[in-house]
Amino acid sequence: MEQGKIVLIGAGNVARHLAAALLAAGGNLCQVYSRGEEAARELGRRTGVAYTTDPREMIPDGDVYIYCVNDDALPAVLKTTRVKGNPLLLHVSGNLPAAILKPYARDHGVIYPLQTFSRERELDFREIPLFIEGSSPAVLERVRKLCEELSDKVYAANSEQRERLHLAAVFACNFPNALYRVAGELLEGSGFPFPVLRPLILETASKVMTLSPAAAQTGPAARGDEKTIARHEKRLRSADNEIRELYALLSARIKRETGEQEISR
Repeated sequence: MEQGKIVLIGAGNVARHLAAALLAAGGNLCQVYSRGEEAARELGRRTGVAYTTDPREMIPDGDVYIYCVNDDALPAVLKTTRVKGNPLLLHVSGNLPAAILKPYARDHGVIYPLQTFSRERELDFREIPLFIEGSSPAVLERVRKLCEELSDKVYAANSEQRERLHLAAVFACNFPNALYRVAGELLEGSGFPFPVLRPLILETASKVMTLSPAAAQTGPAARGDEKTIARHEKRLRSADNEIRELYALLSARIKRETGEQEISR
């Protein structure tokens, strides 16, 4: 990888996976900086890369600085970064524009990995879609070359496109996971643990690999089974208001979309 010295800023879940991918690709990851001592130390231990929690000790003459911090923290972290020359600054947010980096470097851009990252899960980074942006055609090409060392799925996307991707990802990933937690709560007292749902969850996710979400939709709302819906709603009377509202809202949407689909046939 011909990118020079790389400094990774942040030591959370994204940074952990990105650091491993950079090292596997032969990148010269020379330092990790994080405001959290424990996270920085752990990532340094896992990678063998020097780490610091003091922004004054951050390497000032790096060639690439990659910011893997949450959106709210990025502006403050940028203000603490002291760099020399004209390095390439990159952030990994799906929601923030590339222009947030403009006051700090002429050459700047984005690497947005469209994936959910957890400390306990190992991922094949080459399978993760990376959506990239650059402050100029030359910078975009440089970012592309870096990312093609990491993933087989690299796509140019402007800030508006990335924001739409991020929003879609919240609906495709974060919200379903929240509903898994609700499902686990509803099982309490049944005598069965959450793992009994895992085959169902796997099949549901597998179906949309080959079918459209519309074609894969099943359940009482999709088939217009009002008696079953009424029994479910009765069962949910003892649940909190939010869960009852979620059931009603999602059922109504599924019924409406299924009806619209039938009319269009």
